[in-house]
Amino acid sequence: MMKPAIRALLAGAALAAWLPNAMATVLSFDDLAQDGTLPVSYGGLDWSAAGWTVFSTPADPYTPKSGNGRVATGFLAADAASLIRFVKPGTFDGAYFAGLGGATLSFELFLNGAKVHSSTVLDPSATPSFLASGYAGLIDAVVVKSANHGEFAMDDFTFTQAVPEPQTYALLIGGLFVVGHIARRRQSNTNEA
Repeated sequence: MMKPAIRALLAGAALAAWLPNAMATVLSFDDLAQDGTLPVSYGGLDWSAAGWTVFSTPADPYTPKSGNGRVATGFLAADAASLIRFVKPGTFDGAYFAGLGGATLSFELFLNGAKVHSSTVLDPSATPSFLASGYAGLIDAVVVKSANHGEFAMDDFTFTQAVPEPQTYALLIGGLFVVGHIARRRQSNTNEA
């Protein structure tokens, strides 16, 4: 017969393996109450350096990918004004863009202040097109680069926040089990005395 300690350890390992992996977050901007400046903290990201405006009114060729909400930068803004910081490192899949032809777009991805990747270039149109980041590693900042800021809209910004590996959960659960086991032994020793 298995000892309770081994049973609890196996149950903890099974629970850790069952815990879900990180899921992608898609920011559609449809949940924002009204048009105007994008909040500094939105969707788990820091938009404080970014010059983004939210709008939901129809405006051709700035077609949303989903719902009505989307964001646009200030007209002729600098690339630095489109900086989006991750509160904690994660992976970035990409976003949909629509707008005027010639407002070519790309992403620059950063980790700890160092550029780690540049995406391909997208020339937007009235039909929303996905610009993939093309990078699977961790990042903590995205810059949306463009030849013509203010002439495109962004929708369905897709990223995944980093989460601990299942092994981390297993260690945590195992540690909690050991602490509980020690407490039980102390309790039984106190009762015997």
